[in-house]
Amino acid sequence: MATVIMTAMMHLLLLILLGIAAGTDLEEKKGPFENTVLEVLEGTPVPFAIYQFQVGDPDVNSFRLSGEGKDDVRMSKDGWLYLENPLDWSREDNYIIKVEALANDKVVDGPIYVTINVLDVNNNAPFFNQSSYAAMVRENSPAGVPFTRVFALDRDDPTTPNADLRYSLVSQIPNMNHVPLFQIDPNTGEISTTEEGQQMLKAREGILYSRGENQGADALKMKFNEYCPDPNVPYEDNPFYTCVERAEMRRRNVNPLEDPDYTLIVRVQDLAGASETALTGNTRVHIVVQENLWVSPGPIHVVENWKTSYPQVIAKVQSNEPNAVYSIVQKERQLKFPFMITENGEIMLTEELDREDKDMYTLVVFAKDNHDKEVDPPMEIYVVVDDVNDNEPKCEEEESVFEVQEDEPSGSLVGQLLVHDDDKEGTLNSQLSYEIMFQFPATENTFLIDGTNGKIQALRSLRRKEQPTYSLDVRVSDSDFSTICKVVIKVIDVNNEMPLFEMTDYGSYTLAEDTPVGHTVLTINATDADDPDSGSSIIEFHISAGDDDKVFTVETDGKGIGHVVIAKPLDFESSTIYKLKIDARNPEPLMKGLEYGSESTAYVSVFITDIDEVPEFSLDVLDATVPENTTKGSVLLTVDAKDPEGKEIGFKLEGDSKDWLEIDADTGEIKTKQKLDREILESFEVTVTAFEKANPEMSAERVVHVRLLDVNDNYPRLVETQGFICVGKPKPVVIKAVDPDSDPYSQPFTFALATNNNKKSPNWNLRQIDDTTAELSLKRNPTEDRTITLQINIKDNAGMGLTHAFQMRVCNCTELGYCYMEPGVHGFKYGMGATVGILVGVIGFCVLVFIVVIKRVNQGRKKKAEEEETMMQ
Repeated sequence: MATVIMTAMMHLLLLILLGIAAGTDLEEKKGPFENTVLEVLEGTPVPFAIYQFQVGDPDVNSFRLSGEGKDDVRMSKDGWLYLENPLDWSREDNYIIKVEALANDKVVDGPIYVTINVLDVNNNAPFFNQSSYAAMVRENSPAGVPFTRVFALDRDDPTTPNADLRYSLVSQIPNMNHVPLFQIDPNTGEISTTEEGQQMLKAREGILYSRGENQGADALKMKFNEYCPDPNVPYEDNPFYTCVERAEMRRRNVNPLEDPDYTLIVRVQDLAGASETALTGNTRVHIVVQENLWVSPGPIHVVENWKTSYPQVIAKVQSNEPNAVYSIVQKERQLKFPFMITENGEIMLTEELDREDKDMYTLVVFAKDNHDKEVDPPMEIYVVVDDVNDNEPKCEEEESVFEVQEDEPSGSLVGQLLVHDDDKEGTLNSQLSYEIMFQFPATENTFLIDGTNGKIQALRSLRRKEQPTYSLDVRVSDSDFSTICKVVIKVIDVNNEMPLFEMTDYGSYTLAEDTPVGHTVLTINATDADDPDSGSSIIEFHISAGDDDKVFTVETDGKGIGHVVIAKPLDFESSTIYKLKIDARNPEPLMKGLEYGSESTAYVSVFITDIDEVPEFSLDVLDATVPENTTKGSVLLTVDAKDPEGKEIGFKLEGDSKDWLEIDADTGEIKTKQKLDREILESFEVTVTAFEKANPEMSAERVVHVRLLDVNDNYPRLVETQGFICVGKPKPVVIKAVDPDSDPYSQPFTFALATNNNKKSPNWNLRQIDDTTAELSLKRNPTEDRTITLQINIKDNAGMGLTHAFQMRVCNCTELGYCYMEPGVHGFKYGMGATVGILVGVIGFCVLVFIVVIKRVNQGRKKKAEEEETMMQ
């Protein structure tokens, strides 16, 4: 009794554990004796009940297992499947076990197959493929650009988070300033410098060697002698030399694993590093910082017009590869390139430079190996051309002329002298000073010039009657050069006289409305008593009223003569009269207190007379686009035209070669009077004339462009309706179809054999070749000469089509592949009497046998019709 209770409790405990492990109800772990798929966590404690099969046969008293994993599972007599050994996903992720139900060792049910899928658990820690790494990084390596990489593995299921790895830096040794100089990509394990690392990483100092230079002991001694010569002490006894020698040997033969500059502790975590239960692995990365000799020496400053021997060394570059081959180009790709580079990396200037020609050059230096492959990234070097004072000041004008009105107060601005210097702006080389050296007439306290900007001021009020002009010599100087600029100052009369018209009313003028633009209507005249050739005496004319549309303008040369001309076409229907108000004005303002009066204004009236004008169309371009199936009598468009004088007009239509259209002579409606057909004519033009009914010669024309849009009004049709196939060598027949419609109502076509009940033809095959053709072939060899009518359905791209009859002759053929008639015995030709006698005899005989054979004939026709129908399918 106790054993039974213990067994029941064990079963219950196993079922509970099974439910917890699989996350499902216990009832779901039972089922009929049939193929089953089970999921089991790896490492599940044993023994463990996986599943219970419910066998319907009561005689079953045991089970037999075979196949994969049969040694890891057991089957109880009551149908429970147990784990005998723990499962390991990394060893095998699924098993297929064959199960047979036995009754006294005899198979009574099955076999069935149980698939056990092993579910991975996170029981493997990630590990690096190396216990430590060694890497080299150069000074000034760009931040974010990887220079080495670590790589970790995880034996867990790669499709689950158990093997989802993330990398991180644990520590950096040394890290005295607590500044991270390195960073790692958490997903790839790539290691690069940070922004701070790009700036702060420094290599161990060492001896610099040129291209091809020996780096042995003798070369080291020679370089040592350049800085610390001591002939009385042997090198091996000189502590300074031995110190340098040890440092140099250490630098050349550095082993990152034994003598690194930095050591990084790198960690990898599974579960994406996002769980406290994540498993970890660690490694070390030993890093040595290499000196970066590939450093730009720029910007390089070269003084212009440098007097020296050329070529001249101005800078030097050195690649990190001792045997690099150097080349140099100019980034701007200009013709002049006065630079070269030696095999040792010395940049040479080949000729004098001129800053005024070009103030900066951008050089690009390349370092490549003997296979023309870059060993260092291209380097840009800026060469700045420094300015020297090699340009003297230049006056903008050979003689600068200024005007100043008389009676202007003291300090009034006369003008500013314009001078330029080609030397560099903002330097002493282009800083100018101004000084009046000579004045004619030589009167004191007349003009002053600003010594820094060249502005000239009057020191007193000037009178034209006292002196109309002054001449000045102004010296303009930079730090080394000077020049003399000529200045003329004119004292102009104050504008105390206003322009006066010779008459203030010029009467009236009559113009026909077709008077051309540019026609002069009248000439006006005004005078001014101010000094001639000054701004005070120049006269300008302005139409200030009576012409809002600016139909007229006044042309003048400023000397008092004005021509009133037509500026825009006249239109009687818009305006019949213009009353123009014309003002005469000076460009210089009048003297204070003086205003323009009525003497400076004139009036003129212009009358416009009407003329008979042709009708005018409302539109210059007339287009109509209509479908070709537009019904008869439909209005395509209405032409709109009017006569400027309001006269009654009519319309007519010409140029319709197909006689498809007509126009309503009164309304201008263009209608269809016949069916349009795009396949005949896709577009055409007609001319519409609008004319005065009372005077048809007064007319205007417009071209109407008509374009027809395609509609699906045509069906595809066969180009050829018959073909033949040889009895001996049946070759396919190509059939082709055409459709006058355009896309999308035309090709591609679809071809199909029209058969009864839409069944496939037992004898014929129809295969599409391209958009317009198909291939018709026999499925089996023909045995006799006969002609068959096939029904072929052809549809266009829009699905419209018809069934066409195609005559296919099956015939004997010549060697060249042509049908021929077999030769037979031809009868003689008889006369009319004999022919009639024979015919009567034949008819009599036919009447005698007709009754006998009528039934057989009917039966034969029926049978033959059935055969014909079968052959046509």
